[in-house]
Amino acid sequence: MAEMEDRWLSVDEISKYLGISSDTVYRWIDKHAMPAHRMGRLWKFKKDEIDEWVKTGGAAEPAGKIAGSDFVRPKEARSVSSTDGTNQTDKKRKE
Repeated sequence: MAEMEDRWLSVDEISKYLGISSDTVYRWIDKHAMPAHRMGRLWKFKKDEIDEWVKTGGAAEPAGKIAGSDFVRPKEARSVSSTDGTNQTDKKRKE
């Protein structure tokens, strides 16, 4: 029997298609509004919806996000003093 071209894909299939782990798929559904459809206990995906979501930047990490972490540094922790190389947050703590 020939496989249908426009069929629903499982979490395992979509993770292999995108080259990511299934844990990342679940995280993207929750945190990045990945287009997914719940069918009972299973999540299903349409390849064309996923392609469009990726092309529009749906999977992009927010600016300042550390890879592999849910921690985002506060803006003041990112600034570095040009004179001594310490960050501004460290200076505030010492004062």
